[in-house]
Amino acid sequence: MPRTNPSSATASSAASSLPEPFVPGGLCAIHQPNLLPRLTTLAKLYAADHWIVLDDVQFTRRDYQHRACIAALDDVDRIRWLTVPTHLPHGRRTLIRDALLVDRASSRRRTSSILSQYYGTSPHWPTLDRALLPVWEAFGTGRTAAVAAASTRALLDTLGWRGQMLASSVLAARSGRSERLADLAAATGARGYLCGTGGMTYLDPAPFTAQGVAVLPFLPPTSGVWASGRRISAVWAIAASGPDAVAAQLRAIAPAHGASGPVAGLAGAQGSGTEQARGE
Repeated sequence: MPRTNPSSATASSAASSLPEPFVPGGLCAIHQPNLLPRLTTLAKLYAADHWIVLDDVQFTRRDYQHRACIAALDDVDRIRWLTVPTHLPHGRRTLIRDALLVDRASSRRRTSSILSQYYGTSPHWPTLDRALLPVWEAFGTGRTAAVAAASTRALLDTLGWRGQMLASSVLAARSGRSERLADLAAATGARGYLCGTGGMTYLDPAPFTAQGVAVLPFLPPTSGVWASGRRISAVWAIAASGPDAVAAQLRAIAPAHGASGPVAGLAGAQGSGTEQARGE
């Protein structure tokens, strides 16, 4: 059965905005750009073939869009907030994509210094340090969302993800909360939408059914390395255990969420007007 598009405008706009080469199908995750995201957030994106970066909803202060909770390497309960000071040119109405760094040079130095202080003694720090180079470059854009998205992509790449990223701001979609997410997922040709526990509390599955997209709840474990996974940045797990060990953890839970491994179908064996939709 052919997919049902919400409108011809949605179909044509989405088609013209997809990256080349683009591989449709698989699983889709939709999530706001998070600075050095938590392990549970990273796991959901890792299990997807496509991550749609939800950058055209309202920026939320004191949220993960511009800060991360990091833990000391030798004590997961000794935590601090790492914040990238952000200016909202349109006040509370500012969209995530329009949020600006207050001082890009100072923020870059401070972020780099704190991560080095916390994780520089880890045997895995050299790998992490190299992986974060694109993040330091992203500070040059002056945009908080670019830094946050780059930090997430850097961690995903370190774990062997081979998926594709798209920005919601370049894809046409309806304004309804669930309708919007369904349209964005359908733009990737996805067979399934990975939905976190937050999203499941409000999501209406009907628009997804109309698009031929299954809604798949993403429920990571709560024990072991996952015990702190909803609270602190995944940087801690990678620094403490190494990329290979963390990637193995993520691969282990992928089948339970309808995925055969990281980026099923792409990687093979390589193991809302304002805030109307929050991809979680």
